[in-house]
Amino acid sequence: MAAVPCLDSNMKKNIRHSADGESTASPSRLIAGKISELGDWRGKMLERVRALIKQADPDVVEEWKWRGVPVWEHDGIICTGETYRSVVKLTFAKGASLEDPAGLFNSSLEGNTRRAIDIREGQKIDTRALKALVRAAVALNTSKKPVKGARTSPDRTSPDRTSPDRKTSDRKTSDRKTSDRKTSDRKTSDRKTSDRKTADRKAADRKAASKKGASKPVLLSGGNPQIAKADGDAPVQQYIAAMPGWKKDVGRQLDLIITRTVPDVQKAVRWNTPFYGVEGKGWFLGFHCMTKYIKVAFPKGASLRPPPPVESKQQDVRYFHIHENDPIDEKRVAGWIRQASRLPGEQLF
Repeated sequence: MAAVPCLDSNMKKNIRHSADGESTASPSRLIAGKISELGDWRGKMLERVRALIKQADPDVVEEWKWRGVPVWEHDGIICTGETYRSVVKLTFAKGASLEDPAGLFNSSLEGNTRRAIDIREGQKIDTRALKALVRAAVALNTSKKPVKGARTSPDRTSPDRTSPDRKTSDRKTSDRKTSDRKTSDRKTSDRKTSDRKTADRKAADRKAASKKGASKPVLLSGGNPQIAKADGDAPVQQYIAAMPGWKKDVGRQLDLIITRTVPDVQKAVRWNTPFYGVEGKGWFLGFHCMTKYIKVAFPKGASLRPPPPVESKQQDVRYFHIHENDPIDEKRVAGWIRQASRLPGEQLF
């Protein structure tokens, strides 16, 4: 869970405290404080998606929940904005019920309710598609908003003595009500049957689309394949097979060098990224497709000699980038892999 932000002096003056010690500053101020506290690409990204959500729904309400998570609501939760070491995560509360033609959802894909978008450093946002998702979430929330009105209960009148004419009239009224109720029930039943058939047809369409998507993974921004999280070699090979163009051959070459250098390597896919590690030690390498290059990340790269050339805002992390037609120095790469596999890795998941 993200940490509660450090607030500047101006914000502290505007904070009240409840009896149990919880800060009662406005949620918007707390979110602004969190953005300021992050002070890196995650803060800028959170600020960017916050602005897009407000553009998509000017009536959105900002909340601050679970001791440090920004939440955007409109007749219910639209999404939350969580920040982790390497991703900004937008979790849509009812994402499984939303159409996502642009394939923005790339995390929490297994559940029946939520869906999430993991945004990494340097990743571009499809602003039009994101705002469309927000509007769809608002429409879903408002469509399920309960109708306001007082509940009524049946009259409870004690029996009394009535004339035969009154009894006959009451019996006719009762018969008419019974007939009307049966007609109404039949119409309701027909409507429910029709709705159920429509829902079943939509579910079948989604299932067919899912099967079609499974045969050919969606390419996200930068041409990065969308692969469900899983452990083992199979999901890694699925990711590599889906890498576009020249990147596929480079992915195969990297996988071969890693496997040859560390024969007992453990593999997994998380956040649409293949990871390599050593059992009991953690993960020492991952790579990811960007628009013009492949980013190879060493979580403990600063400890390698010589360190990989591209620095990160995280002190321990180093990268090297492979562009099209770049020759790969297999000896140098294998040396980094060998060193990294011997160090304590990162417990990323």
